[in-house]
Amino acid sequence: MMKNLSKDALITLEKELTARYAAFKAKGLKLDMTRGKPAGAQLDLANGMTTILPATDFKSADGTDARNYGGLDGLPEMKELMGAILGVPADAVIVGGNSSLQMMHDQIVRALLHPVPGATLAWGQQKIKFLCPAPGYDRHFGICQHHGIEMITIAMKDDGPDMDQVEKLLAADASIKGMWCVPKYANPTGATYSDAVVDRIAKLKAAPDFRVFWDNAYVVHDLTDTTDPLKDILAACAAAGYPDRVYIFGSTSKISFAGAGIAAMAASKANLADIKKHLGMQTIGPDKVNQLRHLRFFKDLAGVRAHMKKHAAIIKPKFDAVVAAFAKELGGKGIAEWTTPRGGYFVSLDLLDGCAAQVVKLADEAGVKLTNAGATFPYGKDPRDRNIRVAPTLPPLDQVETAMQVVALCVELASARKLLA
Repeated sequence: MMKNLSKDALITLEKELTARYAAFKAKGLKLDMTRGKPAGAQLDLANGMTTILPATDFKSADGTDARNYGGLDGLPEMKELMGAILGVPADAVIVGGNSSLQMMHDQIVRALLHPVPGATLAWGQQKIKFLCPAPGYDRHFGICQHHGIEMITIAMKDDGPDMDQVEKLLAADASIKGMWCVPKYANPTGATYSDAVVDRIAKLKAAPDFRVFWDNAYVVHDLTDTTDPLKDILAACAAAGYPDRVYIFGSTSKISFAGAGIAAMAASKANLADIKKHLGMQTIGPDKVNQLRHLRFFKDLAGVRAHMKKHAAIIKPKFDAVVAAFAKELGGKGIAEWTTPRGGYFVSLDLLDGCAAQVVKLADEAGVKLTNAGATFPYGKDPRDRNIRVAPTLPPLDQVETAMQVVALCVELASARKLLA
């Protein structure tokens, strides 16, 4: 283990690593691993969607003309498909535009301006806080920061958020009104919430206007033939006596076209009625023609799952390359730990405390751009400066392999210098 090396041995190692690093810098690499975007080959899988609608195909199963106004909550068959994807009844679904993040943002704003069901005051009339499992999704945290919502970091465990911490905080602070969750193949750790965690979330003792934002972004994004099971949070909340607790979100952004997919949310009857009341002031309806394209292309959940197997065939070798590089270069050295995800879009890399920012800087100078250190924590500040989110999906496999060699080398170099200091 590197930690056990003598000072002289560390000095020698640091010199060797610095020479190897200089050789990589000399190659003039330009590799981007910053965001979890689909690769072009993944987007190509849905190209047939652009020509699937003939000029005469514009009506849904119930006779709705998709070209016209109306259908505030989406075509009935699109609600069925998104409900099947999210694991909820069709009548619990609202279909939106192309972005589930926009639906999350809009729901935050609605709650800031108007009381949610069961509440007398809007969130904006109170000092409110959100629980943020971390490492987590930076854009969730960005929404809170943008609207002045105080964030409290919750530790992420292998089976979901640290529920002891969540329960303790809620018992002591009624100003906590929300919690972010990515429950399946979480961003960036790849963890899936256990049944016990889902049940504890459903049964939380909290303010009547406490809401869980359940961003099930990777619900069908398996990397293996066996999917992680995830308990139905909507049913669990209803069974616990808190039917209005959860808003569920998802989209086809990483299934069909990232910029032209279909987003949806699901909730209780009371929440749906409240949301539709406000949506009626915002829009006369979503893009139903795009909904028809998706319906004709995928047909049903089986079609979606078959499509996602094609995605997995493209990106799993890239995930394997990341894990293999880390195992080969960093394994047994006591300076790094990483996840081996079964689905989703990221690998989470934990380093020695105080090394993440330095690794990102070193990698950038060697031509490999990574997500900023701290991005996976509220306010962009990792208190231990140790976590890096690795996003291997976009670049070609050979570039992923090269990039991970550079990243592993940077981890070794930063660790050696940290131990010498």
